[in-house]
Amino acid sequence: QLVESGGGSVQAGGSLRLSCAASGYTDNNVYMGWFRQAPGKEREGVAAINIAGGATYYADSVKGRFTISQDNAKNTLYLQMNSLKPEDTGMYYCAAAKTFLFSPLNPRKYNYWGQGTQVTVS
Repeated sequence: QLVESGGGSVQAGGSLRLSCAASGYTDNNVYMGWFRQAPGKEREGVAAINIAGGATYYADSVKGRFTISQDNAKNTLYLQMNSLKPEDTGMYYCAAAKTFLFSPLNPRKYNYWGQGTQVTVS
């Protein structure tokens, strides 16, 4: 089970930190990622992390502004979002994949999803 939190409304230039608490059988998660979906748009990958090695991946639109991290002791994934822009608005989802991925930011490769948390930037 994946449960996101930390969304909210913020002005442009502000910051938010999203959290994703994982429970259940998490030992075989290979990648975890953050994805977002704006109204009328397809879900897109924002950031992902290889759980074992720590390698991170970012969409070009968020590089330098967003940071993905994990706390394995707490089974929690984070997304620190700085310098937020109105185009960052959307529902943000946490997801997990249990296999090696050539495209860690491709949402179609993830099997386990949280319910999402809304981020609104005005």
